[in-house]
Amino acid sequence: MDDFPTPTPRPHKGRSKGTKFLVVCALAVLMAIPALLVFALLMERTNRAEGVAREIGDQMGGEQVFLGPVIQIPYVIPTRTSTDEKGNRVVLAQESGNLIVFPQTGKASAATKSDVRSRSIFRVPVYTADLSFDAAFDLKDVQASRPGAVLMWDKAQLVTGATDSRGARKDIVAQINGASVMLAPSGPGVTGFSPDGTDFDLFAAPLSLSDTATPLNIKVGMTFTGTRKLGILAYGKSSEATITGDWKYPSFGGGFLPATRQTDEAARQGGFSAQWSVPFIARGLPAVIDQSQMMTLGKSELSVTFVEPTNPYQSVGRSLKYALLFVGLVFLTYFLFESTSKKELHPAQYILVGLAQITFYLLLLSFAERIGFDAAFVVAAGATVTLIAGYAGLIFHSRWRFMAAFAVFSALYALIYVLMRMEDYALLVGACSAFLVIAAVMVLTRNINWYGNRAEGE
Repeated sequence: MDDFPTPTPRPHKGRSKGTKFLVVCALAVLMAIPALLVFALLMERTNRAEGVAREIGDQMGGEQVFLGPVIQIPYVIPTRTSTDEKGNRVVLAQESGNLIVFPQTGKASAATKSDVRSRSIFRVPVYTADLSFDAAFDLKDVQASRPGAVLMWDKAQLVTGATDSRGARKDIVAQINGASVMLAPSGPGVTGFSPDGTDFDLFAAPLSLSDTATPLNIKVGMTFTGTRKLGILAYGKSSEATITGDWKYPSFGGGFLPATRQTDEAARQGGFSAQWSVPFIARGLPAVIDQSQMMTLGKSELSVTFVEPTNPYQSVGRSLKYALLFVGLVFLTYFLFESTSKKELHPAQYILVGLAQITFYLLLLSFAERIGFDAAFVVAAGATVTLIAGYAGLIFHSRWRFMAAFAVFSALYALIYVLMRMEDYALLVGACSAFLVIAAVMVLTRNINWYGNRAEGE
């Protein structure tokens, strides 16, 4: 019996380079899924850090905003008659409320001493602030601001406030025309209000205002602790404020920026100093208002934030925004190596390279919490570049390709670091870099036969 002839195997046709390129692009997009998981982990760590900041803030007063001395005067508008639109006579019910009288001039100063409180790996800037407030009141025109109202001068009170009274470290003492008066937590007759949208803890002392023609000069001193931010409301018709401290990384905000500030490298050796000046017209409130209008005073906040420079979460989050771009660039590099060699890579190998890049962000986040962002970036980037470049050398069996991959990937991760440190120009640098890389890929692949097939093993 004759043997059947053994059929000659037909060569297996590989994918066209165009099809393979589309597969590589799809795999790069697929890497967005693990990147989102890393982003979710970043949010969890960020929320944990915020939780620690709140816990420490509960013990030290949190982010403090202070209200300088104002005068609260109860008033009553008696029952009266009026005429409606149709000419009918109507009786208006009695009204009552509280007037808030701001000083003609208000001068505030705060001197802070800073520290850092740590819980586990989380750090929170804290401070102790010695504050002083000067206020000069002119009360002779207060009655004219509420025609028909009966002002209860005998029930007038001096009022100051802070966001959280738990930060107080000393009793609050006021000098009223030279006489010392101790303020107490607000009692009956002083109701809470919200100058910045948050209820203030108020401190009050009764005033004897039998003579409203005499100017009233009041000085208030207080010592408070807080975390991360200190703010002062523009409590006078015209207000001036000075905040100084030893924190080297202040950020100024609120309703107005400082008129003058010192935060350059020389000044940072001793901290910072900032001065504000808010004129009457800029504050947007008259000298006498109804208590219900106090909420709008929050727009006049003058504040400084104590920025924690070792906080890694913002930088890591910014780097994650470019994850898809840099995974795609590494995939393009591997595709170029594949297209210029006889080695055909499996999609699983691209996925492994992509997962190695995503692991870079996990390394960056975990190390940054321990050793700071800069050192963590060197560790994570060095490990990742060595891994994916070494993998390229192994699968292509080429020392030259290892060195080329190491140089290209090092440049890519150096670009990531530049983008993280150039907040104002990150978008511009990223867009230009992406354009140049795409242009280079177009030039390098100009001779590729995208429709051509290649027999396996060639």
